[in-house]
Parts: sequence; structure tokens; C-alpha cells
Amino acid sequence: MEPLERADLYPSRVGGAPSLSPRLDPVVHGDGCGPLGARDLDHYKKNGFLFIKGLFSAAEVGAFSAELEKLRAAEITRRSPAIVLEPENGKVRSLFDIHRTSRVFAGLARDGRLAGIAMQLLGGPVYIHQSRANLKPGFDGREFYWHSDFETWHVEDGMPRMRALSCALSLTENTPFNGPLMLIPGSHLHYVSCAGQTPEGHYQVSLRRQEVGTPDQETLRRLAAEGGIAAPTGPAGSVLLFECNLQHGSTGNISPWPRSNVFLVYNSVQNRLVAPFCGLQPRPEFIASRDFTPIVSARPAAGLPGRRN
Repeated sequence: MEPLERADLYPSRVGGAPSLSPRLDPVVHGDGCGPLGARDLDHYKKNGFLFIKGLFSAAEVGAFSAELEKLRAAEITRRSPAIVLEPENGKVRSLFDIHRTSRVFAGLARDGRLAGIAMQLLGGPVYIHQSRANLKPGFDGREFYWHSDFETWHVEDGMPRMRALSCALSLTENTPFNGPLMLIPGSHLHYVSCAGQTPEGHYQVSLRRQEVGTPDQETLRRLAAEGGIAAPTGPAGSVLLFECNLQHGSTGNISPWPRSNVFLVYNSVQNRLVAPFCGLQPRPEFIASRDFTPIVSARPAAGLPGRRN
């Protein structure tokens, strides 16, 4: 069943000028009980993200990397629509739906170290809205421009409220030189309504280079003046959790060192998708799942190594 509420609380791409408005939803839902302690919860509420170094072991990262290479080779061979290539050089940019095409990544999605945090922050049962791997090879890995995931998920997928988050697991070391994810702390507390309109089949272009649904430069200047810019770096196996409405992006990678991250997007089962607010057909299932089956955590997550409860 779809939620009864259908009012568009976060309009965007309605043809007018861009605008900035206050967030209408809480950042942490529920009572906050779970593996994260008070300090981490306060940091997440204020800044919109949390970075946990070395959450997964070197052996686990090795297994995930090997599985990703197998998937990449198989998807290229069968030319799956779930694989996105760079427009300039044809190299793999993103590989979607990996939690449904791989038992290894299905297990990762259920891992209590991630699912437990997601359930704590989102206040109850969650499902996987989207999974993907983003690849930035050395020397010519391309950029991802500034954007709020929620703006796209709301307009193009029909996600009603800000009750979702992303977990980015680094399979390679993220350094200041290989295009790490950049975040604007505190930007999740504002909703950026973008100018323009959504073209039919926009995802076919936006997954390679997004232009529609990106913030205007003046708004980005204002948000960065207030919150600055953070670019968490650390060893492979680290996890970056960030709120669905946080402005983020990354530069190209001209260093010799590749950067590979696996993303799992958790959405509350109480925030399941409705018809897209742009009035167009929903994006394909491999980008925005409409299977709202709750994740069942594979292990308890009473606490995390090195975290203060």
C-alpha cells in the first residue's frame, strides 16, 4: 500500500528559480537506541554524516573487491543496463543493484554493522532503496557534481520524506588525492529546490553526468560559507554514513591510485515510494527499488568497535 499522504512537501524542478527552505523532517528518527552512542548521534544530527574508520577488516574488503570485479566483468559481458559507463572513455562509472545480483553484497546489506545503524537512525525497519559501486580509476576517474540525493529520489522516484541514508564502504584507501567524497556539513538542514524541469528518461543521462537537479552556485556558496567542506579520508574498510539530503560531490581522480566505494541506501519502510513527484514514469527497478521487504540483520549490533555509547 502507498502512504495516504501525497502532498509534495519538497517541490523542485517546477520551472521557477532555485530556492532554499528549512528541512521539515527530523534527522534522527525514533529514540536513538542502537550501536551509536550519544556523541556520534549528536555529530550526525549537526553535520549530516558520520565517518567510521576500519569498520571492516582487510580480509572482508578483499572478498568484496574480488566479488565486485567478478560482477563488473559479468555485467560488461552481457551489457546490462545496470552498468553505467563514462561518456568520454567508456570505462565503468557505476554498477547498480549489486545487492540483488550478488549473495556477497546481499549479505553486506544485512550486516548488523550497517543495517543496525540504519535502523537506529531511521527509527525502525528499513529496506534497500538502491545499491551501487562507484569506480574512479587512476588518472581519469570522472567527477560527480554537487547534489542532494533526496532531491532526485523525491522528484524522480517518489520518496516522500527525508528518512533515508547512504552507507559508503571504501574498498580502496580514500586519500585527499584520488577524488574522495566531499560533503557540506549542515547542508542537510536545508532543502534546495532546483530550477528547470525533469526530462523524460532523465536517468539515462544523469547517471553519467548530472546537470538537471543540481544546486545553483549561489546556494552552494551560501551553504559552504555556513558549514565549510569536509572530505573524510581513511583506509579501505572505512564507512561513511550520510543523510539523504546532505549536499555532496567529488572531483575527478588524476592521481595514480583508484578509488572504489560500495553504496547501500537504506530507506524506512514507512517512507516507501509513491508515484514520482515530477509526474513522469518511475525510474527502473535497478535504480529505485519498489520491493519494500524489510532487511533482516544478520548479526546483532549492540555496539561498534571504538565507538563510545
